[in-house]
Amino acid sequence: MAVWRSDEAGPYATEPYPGASWQPIGGPVRYSQKYQPNGTAKILTLFHPRSGQVRIRGVMRCPNYVLHTWAKQTLVDILSSLPSPAIEHDLANHDHWQKWRQDAEYLTLPETLPPLRLLLVMDNLAGQQSKDFVEWLWQHGILPLCTPLGGSWLNMGESIQRLLKRRTLDGQTPTTPEQIIQWFQATATAWNADPTPFKWNGKRKRRQRSAH
Repeated sequence: MAVWRSDEAGPYATEPYPGASWQPIGGPVRYSQKYQPNGTAKILTLFHPRSGQVRIRGVMRCPNYVLHTWAKQTLVDILSSLPSPAIEHDLANHDHWQKWRQDAEYLTLPETLPPLRLLLVMDNLAGQQSKDFVEWLWQHGILPLCTPLGGSWLNMGESIQRLLKRRTLDGQTPTTPEQIIQWFQATATAWNADPTPFKWNGKRKRRQRSAH
């Protein structure tokens, strides 16, 4: 079962971002104060932990119609890359959906459903549970799972956002939101060329343990 994580990061302002620094021994770290506030950018993300692949979109603002439109377009592209779903009896297919649904009480599944192809983990926000968006997901074989803040799948998604932000903005002073978006896109492209899978108790966890 394909599992993708949806989230948004930001806002990121046009200001200096701390990063690795060089200064005389005993001297303070200094950052430039010469910058002009010029708006912010947000980064929409869809993250596949198993492969490490990430899809992003930079935006100036993120109401539901922006978030949902981008998510739909990107999810259709992701579904097209998956193997064709197996054909199941209607009852078995519905049981399959119910199994993954588990305790998501806010979901009342319709009687007729396509084969389940993808689990989409999202924040437990009202906008993520809007009727039109959830029904669109069902129609395309996607089960949305909205989990509480601090949930393990949410934390994994936020890890990739922190990684992209650090590689994009640390030590930089962007001057426009468009520049922030371009930099994030370049970072994501480079990351996807050689992504690191995110695994439970994988090498990242082992590095953390060895550091202690």
